[in-house]
Amino acid sequence: MQDFDKIIWRDALTLVDFFATWCGPCRMLHPIIERFEKQMNGRADVYRIDIDDRNMNEIVRRYNIMSVPTLIFFRRGEILWRKSGVTGYDELLRVLNELEQHEQIPQR
Repeated sequence: MQDFDKIIWRDALTLVDFFATWCGPCRMLHPIIERFEKQMNGRADVYRIDIDDRNMNEIVRRYNIMSVPTLIFFRRGEILWRKSGVTGYDELLRVLNELEQHEQIPQR
């Protein structure tokens, strides 16, 4: 839990994928998230949280995760973007580009 807070409170953009192993749409999203992570070359860090992991119960409650998959972009602890359901690669890339411009994040 403390590690999660350290992760989302950094200056870097961080995409958190809240998922469940039994969730069909989550399984559909998994290759999209993997591709995004590889293609971004460090522009955004990606973390996955299994909502059924008891160690993550507090985080799941804190962010009111009611459906999976839910994706959230964080920076400095602030939620910059949130969406539930399957999201395409192109949309993730568009959102990242918009966040980088809005947040004036230097390219790594």
